[in-house]
Amino acid sequence: MDISTDIWGQLAVEASQVYLSDGTVRSPFADTTIEKLPDKVLLHIFSYLSHREICRLARICRRWRQIAYDTRLWKNVSLRPEVSGLHVGSLEMLLQLISVRFGPTLRYIELPIELITHTVLHELSAKCPNLTHMLLDFSTAMQLHDFSEMQAFPTKLRYMCVCLSEVIFMEGFMRKIYNFINGLEVLHLIGTYEKCEEEEEEIYEVINVHKLKSATPNLRVINLYGINFIDDSHIDAFSSNCIQLECLAVNFCNKVTGSTLKTLIQRSKRLTCLLMNGTSLKSEFVMQAEWDKCALQELDITATDLSPECLVDMLTRIPALKFLSAGQINGFNDGVLKQWMESGSTRSLISLDLDSSDNITDEGLLKFVQRQGHQLSACCLSGMPHITDQLWMSILPLLGNCKIIVMGTAEKLGVNIHVDQLMDTIASNCGNLERLELRWDPDNLRFSDKSQKAIDILRVKCLKLRCMVLSDGRYYETVKANFERADRITVVRTTTCCRVSPYHLLRNYNDLIFN
Repeated sequence: MDISTDIWGQLAVEASQVYLSDGTVRSPFADTTIEKLPDKVLLHIFSYLSHREICRLARICRRWRQIAYDTRLWKNVSLRPEVSGLHVGSLEMLLQLISVRFGPTLRYIELPIELITHTVLHELSAKCPNLTHMLLDFSTAMQLHDFSEMQAFPTKLRYMCVCLSEVIFMEGFMRKIYNFINGLEVLHLIGTYEKCEEEEEEIYEVINVHKLKSATPNLRVINLYGINFIDDSHIDAFSSNCIQLECLAVNFCNKVTGSTLKTLIQRSKRLTCLLMNGTSLKSEFVMQAEWDKCALQELDITATDLSPECLVDMLTRIPALKFLSAGQINGFNDGVLKQWMESGSTRSLISLDLDSSDNITDEGLLKFVQRQGHQLSACCLSGMPHITDQLWMSILPLLGNCKIIVMGTAEKLGVNIHVDQLMDTIASNCGNLERLELRWDPDNLRFSDKSQKAIDILRVKCLKLRCMVLSDGRYYETVKANFERADRITVVRTTTCCRVSPYHLLRNYNDLIFN
């Protein structure tokens, strides 16, 4: 028995007790109930709850109902049932909510297709003057409502996200709002990439990008995600009109080849972030761009088919690259890594993601990390079966400033990973770690009865650790139970529902988030 724990426990009990004259013991808080808390305290407590939970609490009593309907709790609202669990039964009910519960405090709202009508948008325009962020979900639409009578739309929007349908043309709606969205700074157009798998299906250009760009000259961040009709002409259109452009993301737009990259770089002098994951970039187009004259700091070319010559040409010419994601590229090899390092262009690098780069050897990675590791805030060397715990044990002492580390592969290996030693090494060298992912198959992880001690040391020394992702298995259960006993119940997660990404380090990360 731990005597010291018992003593402190007894002192805590005695400090909370009052001894009355008849010898009975009574707590000074015995008469304190939640009903006696002031409204502002209850309001603060409610602010930590989801809107669905707040609606349930509104049924408790009249006082709680009044607090639950305080407009300060309804600044950010999602009315998509699959996201928030909230379901508005009728348009009349929503119109009442807008005027009574949302009002001037509303800053952000998400609307599903059935609630996107001209009357709702009129009401939002009239009753919510401070609305700056809006998401409109048309992804499940089979037909649009009639917007011919729409005369008003929120005018202070700075952020707008539109989830597109595969078959519904948006121009009837968009031409009604063009005059109201001149102040937009962040635009998300979300396609149906995850739903489209059959290439033979006809592709429709459901939104007119060339007209949209004329109505949005002040865009800083443009995210075109997984849109099957987006090509280089659309990138050219935005670059011709958006002189404030800082970040352009065209991830999973597989018709983008890079033919207008040269023009984009010439026009967009403020462009610091370019994300082109899963595009169809062609080496000859990429090499034509004047990379040496650009202000680019963040680049994602994951899952492209660029040649080694193109990679060397581009990486050695970008003068101040801080963030590089270049995984799943067959052309990325030791030679590319060596020439990039020797060119001196890696002096500003703080984030490197080389996921599934099978043509890079242990020796090549070790030499690179030995030279650059001290400045890295993110190091993702996952998806490579030949990178085992032995290499990680060598490079972890060089990653003292790392906030994000991703290691391992889901592919079953012929060797075992001694995870206890890894945890000890991480705890000893990576005190600033915030996110960690181990993707190794649970059957490859070897740990002993002393694992709890190694996990304890990691938990105590890496106090900034907010996310630790493991494959579901015995070791995951062991680590999860350890952190839960220390009241850090949200830290440990499985690879099934969570992935760690260096995108957290992007300068415009908060603007790039979409739901």
